[in-house]
Amino acid sequence: MPNWVVIKIVNGLPEAHIIKGLLESNNIPVRLEYEAIGQIYGLTVDGLGQVKILVPEEFFEEAESLLED
Repeated sequence: MPNWVVIKIVNGLPEAHIIKGLLESNNIPVRLEYEAIGQIYGLTVDGLGQVKILVPEEFFEEAESLLED
């Protein structure tokens, strides 16, 4: 089982899905973590709208390079 690490934190699922698509199109596995209540009610207070984008540790450098471009 891979060790997942946070590559980026964004506000909202739309931006997270764009980044997820970019990484997955380059064969990098991605997980999104977020509080469901923030997405349901559109809240952005106290981090409720934040989405953590995670990749396996062994893909971190490759993913970071892709996100910098």
